[in-house]
Amino acid sequence: MRITADRTRCQGHGMCEALLPHIFQVDDAGKVRVLTDPVPIPDLDDVGLAVDTCPVEALRAEA
Repeated sequence: MRITADRTRCQGHGMCEALLPHIFQVDDAGKVRVLTDPVPIPDLDDVGLAVDTCPVEALRAEA
């Protein structure tokens, strides 16, 4: 699975980073960066949760 982040939508809430700091990071500009591509298999469920809970729908999961 690959994750894409729409940095124009991101508002830096940091929920994704709080769930998976080894996969997501909110940078100094307050925008999310994806640190791992593709997502490790053990993290698939948690990444799905991060995508689903993003309040501005800035994250997308692609098979």
